[in-house]
This record gives sequence, C-alpha cells and structure tokens, in this order.
Amino acid sequence: MEFPAYLATMPMHAITEIHGEPGLLARFRLEIEAFDEAARDRLTEALDLAADLHRDDRRVREPYLNHLLRVAIRLMHHYQVRDVDVIVAGLLHDAVEDHPAELAGLDPESAADATPAALDALSDRFGARVARLVAAVTNPAYDPGRDRDEQYREHVAASLEREPWARVIKVSDFTDNGVGVIHTVGPKVTRAATKYRPLVPVFRDLVARPDTPLSAPVKQHILAQLDLAEERFSAILDQPT
Repeated sequence: MEFPAYLATMPMHAITEIHGEPGLLARFRLEIEAFDEAARDRLTEALDLAADLHRDDRRVREPYLNHLLRVAIRLMHHYQVRDVDVIVAGLLHDAVEDHPAELAGLDPESAADATPAALDALSDRFGARVARLVAAVTNPAYDPGRDRDEQYREHVAASLEREPWARVIKVSDFTDNGVGVIHTVGPKVTRAATKYRPLVPVFRDLVARPDTPLSAPVKQHILAQLDLAEERFSAILDQPT
C-alpha cells in the first residue's frame, strides 16, 4: 500500500480514518527511524508482542492495536520521548491488564491471578523498568462494592504520583481516549466522557509538576490537548435543559 509523503505530519486519527492500521504501522516505522538499530529492534519486538497479544481485540470500529500505535507515536512525535523503555511500555501498557495469562504462558482457566507472573515475564523480556512502568498504568482488581470509575481515578492519581514517566505514558493514553472521544460511536461516547472527564484536572496537575520529565513546550501542548478534551466532554455531557 502506498502512503502520501506527508504521512509523517498527518494527525493520527486522520491516518486511522483514511489508511487504518497499515497507515499507523507505516507512521510508526517512520518515527523509529530516529533511533539506532538496537533501539529499533527492541521497539519492533515490543510492537510484535503487542500485535500478537491484542490480535483479536477491538475498540468499537477498529483493531485495538491502532490505539497502542497512536499512544506510542504520540510519545515519540508530540512528546519528543527518546527513552526506549518508555515507548516499549507505551506499546505494552494494556498487555498485563488485558492478557496476563497469555503473556505469562499460563492456562487462563487455571490462573487465578496471573498479573504478577505477567509482570515477571515482561521484566524478563524487556527489563525491570518496563515492567514497573506497565505495572503503574495497570488497573488493579476492583472492589465490586464500590463505584468502579471512582476506584479507577483513585488508582490513576496514586500510581502516577510516584512514577513520573508513567504519567507521560498515561497522558498519551488519556489523550487518545479523551480527545479521541469524538471518533467513538454509540453508548460508549457518553460512558467514556463520564469516566474520563474528572481526570482532566488530575492530569493538568501531574503534567505541570517540575518532576514530570517533559520540556515546557511539550507540557503546553499537552495542557492544550486537555483543554480540548474538556471541551469535548462538555459538549457530550452538558446538554441544555
């Protein structure tokens, strides 16, 4: 498949709509050209693992891999991240949460809680730091007696408090879900807006902190994206009475 010469500057959701997964894969390959061969090999290995684990997963209208590609591309292109561990963790940020038994090589039927084993497998393959970053953005088991969204917000605030680089991964994930909410269809639109809107001020605070390892221009870009997400959540949820 041929892609336009301006693929490297196209908005990621535009690539998704026009060129789909092949276009995002091509854009990812363009982005990793800035890295040395060893880093490219490691990033490609992480992408291959993500593609295998999420091979049957969907996000409403698209393969789940599209989301993971956008998170990683955003880290490299918009956030100017050159830390390979962080990008690898971005590609695999949902692997432990969604496919722990498969990642750990366990029988899903007999594995009561495969999360620790999955994190160990990730550590063995990509290093302890990658596993720690993925653990920080992996949702815990929820208490069925409490509001699920409230527990999610508590987990995000607590885990990102102590892991500055995990903040960077999570804000890329949040941007894809929040700013990208207008690319969602059906009941999930209101559901996503309700879940994510209370996190906007949390991310504003985390991004602005001095220990968040991003440049001032990148932080300003992210804050503008959070403003855009809030505008879209408002348009969805704040209906005139």
